[in-house]
Amino acid sequence: MSLDADLLIDRRRLKRRLAFWRTLAVLLLLAGVLAVAARQANLPFPSRDHVARLAVQGFIGDDRKLFEALEALGEDRSTRALILAIDSPGGSVGGGEALYGALNRLREKKPVVAVMRGTAASAAYMAALGTDRIFARDSTVTGSIGVLLQSVEASELAARLGIRGETIVSGPLKDQPNPLHPLSPEGRAALQAVVQDMYEQFLAKVIAARRLPEPKARALADGRVFTGRQALAEGLIDAIGGEAEARAWLAAERQVPAELPVREVETRGPAQRLFGALFHGLWKTVISEWVGVDGPRLLWQLPR
Repeated sequence: MSLDADLLIDRRRLKRRLAFWRTLAVLLLLAGVLAVAARQANLPFPSRDHVARLAVQGFIGDDRKLFEALEALGEDRSTRALILAIDSPGGSVGGGEALYGALNRLREKKPVVAVMRGTAASAAYMAALGTDRIFARDSTVTGSIGVLLQSVEASELAARLGIRGETIVSGPLKDQPNPLHPLSPEGRAALQAVVQDMYEQFLAKVIAARRLPEPKARALADGRVFTGRQALAEGLIDAIGGEAEARAWLAAERQVPAELPVREVETRGPAQRLFGALFHGLWKTVISEWVGVDGPRLLWQLPR
């Protein structure tokens, strides 16, 4: 009888141990699932205070996940500040404007600084205007303040190949521009008006953010690119430096401790990251071949 009692006690102890480890395993699994879900949904996850780092690379488009991530950072009390790490040649006018606006809204809640890396031009520079302070390297390629609309007119080539375009339109400007027909004077004037209006919007952001007199801003906003050192001399950025200098400024001016850890914010899926890397690599190749030229004018990418 004594042996049976001991065996029963041992079995109960073993069951309690198994139940403990099973419960622990389930809790760890649940925590992992919640962490992944929070990351995928760009939701704040309970954590200690930190500085967020958001990398903006490649083509800047109208990225809903990016804007949702910025909104979530504004609501996350553990995020004390944001470092916007930019390495981009630009993007669409809608993407640049939307990112500029999202950063402006975020900086109403917590400090935001831009750190320009190799390239931060056109729409990327517009986005940087939405931060509290802009840092760049001496050799960073930036600026390219302006708007570009580019198309191809191949009517002569099409005629040689025996190709003739037929277009039915509701109005004379509906098919302007058209690669199979020369641009009409009226079409050129209409498109120029669109480009000019977008340019004035971009210029207004530069004047407001950099506190530049309009004549000076307009002279700088002729589409040219600048090095970081040139941009500093012209008042287009605030300081030469990188992330270390940005952290020092946050500590001195916004009381964000320099010892806080940095947490990456990832918003793009694998396919988007691959496309961005390819676009970024193309820009790097062009810049290495034509340093000083106002960027690769390959797409209907505004501002550019």
